[in-house]
Amino acid sequence: MKNNKTKKQEAKQYEAYVKEFTPKPKVLVNGVKAFITGGLICAAAYAVQTWLIRTMNLGEDAAKTWVTVLLICTAQLLTGLGWFDTLAKFCGAGCIVPITGFANSMVSPAIEYKAEGPVLGVGAKLFSVAGPVLVCGITASVVAGLIQWCMR
Repeated sequence: MKNNKTKKQEAKQYEAYVKEFTPKPKVLVNGVKAFITGGLICAAAYAVQTWLIRTMNLGEDAAKTWVTVLLICTAQLLTGLGWFDTLAKFCGAGCIVPITGFANSMVSPAIEYKAEGPVLGVGAKLFSVAGPVLVCGITASVVAGLIQWCMR
């Protein structure tokens, strides 16, 4: 049986070994890519929103809703075609942080389990990642609403 000192030495040696082969993250480059990509997505969404307001005579709230739906559908389509992961590897948080990442997190497991059928595969896995997020969001909004109602 090894003593604690030997175990700690082995752990340090292993950590040094792993560190030797672990690639160094390019924080600045990744941050710039995410900033530019996220900015381009937001600028494109704003351009679509402005176009909807001016040419389709939609109100601002309706245009925002349509832009959100468009972003979600685009992310789902790109995920279904297998392009979203490639885009996300290049862009990083720039395309994952907005609602597009949420749409991708819903569709990816559903696609992975489609062979198991529409109910037990796609239906069951559709909310495997997004389900807890939805539950927490809805619960937080109900609690906030109850607090506001009680304060009146």
